[in-house]
Amino acid sequence: MCGLLAYLSTDAERVDEQTVAGVQHALRCLRHRGPDDREVWSDPHAVLGFNRLAFIDIEGSPQPMPYAGDRYRIVFNGEIYNYLELREELKAAGATFATEGDTEAIVAGYHLWGEAVVPRLRGMFAFVIWDSQTGTAFGARDAFGIKPLFTARLADGGLVFSSEKKALLELLGGSDAAGGVDAASLQHYLTLQYVPEPATLHRGIRRIESGTSFTVVDGELHTARWFHPRFDSRPVAPGQEQALYDRIAEVLDDSVAKHMRADVTVGSFLSSGIDSTAIAALAHKYNRDLVTFTVGFQREATSEVEIAAESAAILGVRHVPVEVTAEEFAEAIPTVVWYLDDPVADPALVPLYFVAREARKHVKVVLSGEGADELFGGYTIYREPLSLAWASKLPAVGRQALGRLSRLVPEGVRGQDLLRRASIPLEERYYGNARNLNADELAQLLPGRDPDLSHVTVTEALYRQTREAGYDDVTAMQYVDLFTWLRGDILVKADKMTMANSLELRVPFLDPEVFALASSLPLEMRVPRRGDATKFALRQAMRQIVPPKIMNRRKLGFPVPTAEFLAGPLHDWAQTIVKDSQTDEWLDRDHVLGLLERLAQAEVPSKRIARQVWEVLVFMIWHGIFVEERIHPEVPEPVYPVRL
Repeated sequence: MCGLLAYLSTDAERVDEQTVAGVQHALRCLRHRGPDDREVWSDPHAVLGFNRLAFIDIEGSPQPMPYAGDRYRIVFNGEIYNYLELREELKAAGATFATEGDTEAIVAGYHLWGEAVVPRLRGMFAFVIWDSQTGTAFGARDAFGIKPLFTARLADGGLVFSSEKKALLELLGGSDAAGGVDAASLQHYLTLQYVPEPATLHRGIRRIESGTSFTVVDGELHTARWFHPRFDSRPVAPGQEQALYDRIAEVLDDSVAKHMRADVTVGSFLSSGIDSTAIAALAHKYNRDLVTFTVGFQREATSEVEIAAESAAILGVRHVPVEVTAEEFAEAIPTVVWYLDDPVADPALVPLYFVAREARKHVKVVLSGEGADELFGGYTIYREPLSLAWASKLPAVGRQALGRLSRLVPEGVRGQDLLRRASIPLEERYYGNARNLNADELAQLLPGRDPDLSHVTVTEALYRQTREAGYDDVTAMQYVDLFTWLRGDILVKADKMTMANSLELRVPFLDPEVFALASSLPLEMRVPRRGDATKFALRQAMRQIVPPKIMNRRKLGFPVPTAEFLAGPLHDWAQTIVKDSQTDEWLDRDHVLGLLERLAQAEVPSKRIARQVWEVLVFMIWHGIFVEERIHPEVPEPVYPVRL
């Protein structure tokens, strides 16, 4: 888990002392990702910079790492969990190694197998390999997009890659030089609460997509998708259900065991749900001194602190809770947004920042439960196609009638939204877990919006793929989430908030072997037609791992009392943010202030309105930092953990 920065010239004479100095300076923007070591290497064609956060072969494996007599240099962010097995396979094929770590396994594999090395990597990764013999580069991101990689073209023609966007802004010379705010990306952000890949909020900076590899030849970037997720549901023979549950438990146990590989102490995040509890329980098998961490707010109704503490006591692990006040929450937001690079309007990322900060005082690595819902069918919204099955059988005229009827029912009346959604095809109604703004609300907030641009622009190709594959509606939703919600929200906040604190987060559910098994489950094993259960097979598998008292608890997921904060203790703070913002080019300031007042005046503040306001606030703070350069967050120097 580190920060990489790579400059690839289109002209052999381009790399000079000034170029190297520019990379060295921009690399400071990534110091939180790797405070253990910083190195810059260059030749006439390339400059590679690296900030290292060391976990495996701590004294060895420096980067940028040479291989094959200095033919190759690699910079790599992430962890390869099957590196020991790969090294043995490569040695048998004739490879030699000078280190004991996982980085050399990647470049040795590339030397012997070429691009075919990527599907063999079991882990999270973003890397760039420079081949000085051919003057070309090769790189890739992991299947799910756990580790980020941004790219841009500089004014001198050089192509640059970085673990974080802010380093590219430094090399480009600021927001204007990066093309300014991308109007389409802003509109998508306000709809989805994140900017979808491969775009960013700056026109001149893009992302290498998850599950994609790339080559750079003669200065030109060529990308190719190496990972194509497939859901291949297979029926389970009568009487074989328990064998399947046992297999799920076995595969997840193996994944956790491999994710525990490190030469430093590994801890685990712990919330109220079965996902993180299962991970912690399995991790405890391999580390009897496991420490778990959770976070909450000083409000009994939404805090996970007491629930997680009870779970930790049942599991028999040491537990460290963190509680956050409204004032601490507001004070941290500019710093949090600076670490984010692009706005993500998920309030849960703020408590995640705080719990990561506390965890870094105790450990250097934590495990977490991200990905279980997308792989095993855990979101409640996945039940919607089952509850609306009757509507899907109606002719188009029947669905249109439902839509007209829904408009006659007053907003907020029970059943109104069900009728509305029943009238809309899946491809139009589902685009992820965030549904903060409808078309009319967006038009009020964003007067210059493009009426022809919508979430369908982002998801239509994905839905076409699901139709070609013959997926049912629930599986289609899972597939869409892999390319939208998971990599756009869940994994961005996980990476950025932990790396902000020089802490590595590992996600055992997002493992190729776990996905292979989860993607083979029949629909009934994910979301049963009867009852209200989700991720049914995973729950059954975890019964032998997670204590019964924890198994059926309702998941909270680091909840944030956003509505109460914005209506009460943070109302004036939010009002100041809106009034000071220089975003009138994009947003209707009076409309936002009106929403804030509605929150303050309401007897019970609307969570929906609060989420809309929160989205705007995050963008305004981002704009104040990266565009106006008016807001200057206090970014602390990286801290080191207490040795356990």
